Amino acid sequence: MTTETKVARSTTIQLWAQPLVVAVLAGGVLTWALSRDLTDTQKATINTSYIAQLIGEHLALTVAITAIVLAVSVPLAVLVTRNRFRWLAPLFVGIANIGQAAPAIGLLVLFFLWTATTGFWIGVLPVAFYSLLPVLRNSILGLNEVDRALIDAARGQGMSEVRILLTVELPLAVPFILAGLRTSLVLAVGTATLCFLVDAGGLGILIDTGYKLRDNVTLVLGAVLAVSLALIVDWCGALAERYLGPKGLR
Repeated sequence: MTTETKVARSTTIQLWAQPLVVAVLAGGVLTWALSRDLTDTQKATINTSYIAQLIGEHLALTVAITAIVLAVSVPLAVLVTRNRFRWLAPLFVGIANIGQAAPAIGLLVLFFLWTATTGFWIGVLPVAFYSLLPVLRNSILGLNEVDRALIDAARGQGMSEVRILLTVELPLAVPFILAGLRTSLVLAVGTATLCFLVDAGGLGILIDTGYKLRDNVTLVLGAVLAVSLALIVDWCGALAERYLGPKGLR
């Protein structure tokens, strides 16, 4: 067995071990919490239907955040890697840096004060701003790393700039974009636990309820489920990195 084969096998084992660990972790904490002698107050929050609802809300928050991050960062990266607009790159990266540097809870509160309303999108938009930088920075890096000789060869074959972008540049930048997206996904899942502050739902409700009532069962359940969700989302990102990149680069 060659060294490359051993490395590939080790990577595969590690990749598929992660969801098993998550299943054991989440299943274990759910079994532990639901099998305890719960008070009436605890039963209101620790039940399968309510937990499933909160997980669904947290996933909806994560999907919406991810969609916004991709919809904003990739087109921006394309724009600032064109020769005429390269001077805009420091501006947009600097704005994204502000979102990353600012405390997530501060962004949520400021957006709430600015809009004077609450709800799903009041939670999603600040967290999307907070999670923007990794995808934007990696997308810019990936597009800049494309071999210029390949672009010149494509031009020599009569391809338009749009076709070169879609068939050469973006496919070769996919590994960089996916690496940034994986980081953003984990950030989004973790930060979305704060979205309950603006009535956007999510697993943060369990954590907050457990903390306020000094109920360790509810607190531990919410925290472990949030960690499990972050791990499973990270695993989905790892799958995407492995199977969605250009075949020659895997």
